[in-house]
Amino acid sequence: MPVASSTVDPALAGELSALIARADTQALPAPLLQAKSRWQPVRWSELPGLAQDPLHEAWNAWLRSCERPSPLWGPLCAEVRPLSIASPTDQMAWVLQRLQPYRIEPLSGETEGLLTAYFEPMLMASRTRQPGFEVPLYQPPAGLVARQPWYSRQEMDTLPAAQAALQGRAIAWLADPVDALVLQIQGSGRLQVTEPDGSRRQVRLAYAATNEQPYRSVGGWLLNQGAIRDASWPGIRAWIAANPQRVQEMLWSNPRVVFFKEEPLSDFEAGFGPRGAQGVALTPGRSVAVDPASIPYGTPLWLASSGPQAQLQRLVLAQDTGSAIVGAVRADFFAGWGPEAGEWAGRVKQPLQLWALWPKP
Repeated sequence: MPVASSTVDPALAGELSALIARADTQALPAPLLQAKSRWQPVRWSELPGLAQDPLHEAWNAWLRSCERPSPLWGPLCAEVRPLSIASPTDQMAWVLQRLQPYRIEPLSGETEGLLTAYFEPMLMASRTRQPGFEVPLYQPPAGLVARQPWYSRQEMDTLPAAQAALQGRAIAWLADPVDALVLQIQGSGRLQVTEPDGSRRQVRLAYAATNEQPYRSVGGWLLNQGAIRDASWPGIRAWIAANPQRVQEMLWSNPRVVFFKEEPLSDFEAGFGPRGAQGVALTPGRSVAVDPASIPYGTPLWLASSGPQAQLQRLVLAQDTGSAIVGAVRADFFAGWGPEAGEWAGRVKQPLQLWALWPKP
């Protein structure tokens, strides 16, 4: 699994459990309300697996959030930074002393939510259109206006006016239109680009804008037709392999198109994920996308999810969002980059519980 973490030594887990038990003697504060969620205070012992998570693995993600902290978190970030080299017991003691856990609930309804996962694709591309590389990835066209619908995916492929507006806006060209769709759904990706002189270099494409058309799941489209039973990306690709003549129809079922901006990708930057909506680089296995109306960016979260693809109980940071990430108990788990992460992320869809770790007054 691309997001596996190490385990805590049993003796250390015992020490941490003792710290947690002592912290649970304190009185609970009042509930908190966000725009679209209710936060119920709980005891630390209610967080499943807390003593077994190696918190140091989440500290890099926490340091990233401290690059763009909210006013509430700014003072605490001065304490978070030196703790990156502290012992596990010191890290846990600080968390227990300075933060309060709250169970995140919707304003009405069930507390159990949904966990999905996403990744950063890695694709071969050509800087120029040529046989074998004829699927464009565009930067935003001139005249695109936020919150005003532009041409749909099908119209971009078929209407002369749309094609004229996109003339000269291609950043690079891919071989597979389905790979282009996946890249747009994920919102960013890495390209190994062949330049006109034959040289190759790695770049990152980051989200820039959309055509402001509604997003429609191609998996949902196939399910509604009774074409598949497995709507994961591996299941969708199996249908594509058996029905190549219908791929264009499937692509057009999703009218939304994402436009990109190109960013350089140094060897150092290649060790980190793309920037999320918080404006900081994502950390595989420790960054999640959330609904910011329910969970503010930069919030440390305790995540618990059990399903066929993963058993997860760990500290994560709310650092991104997405158009499909709506609701109080909803998270999209950043799995990393490349084919293995993509295969795993494409299958994750399982129950979720979330707790916010919020600064004490």
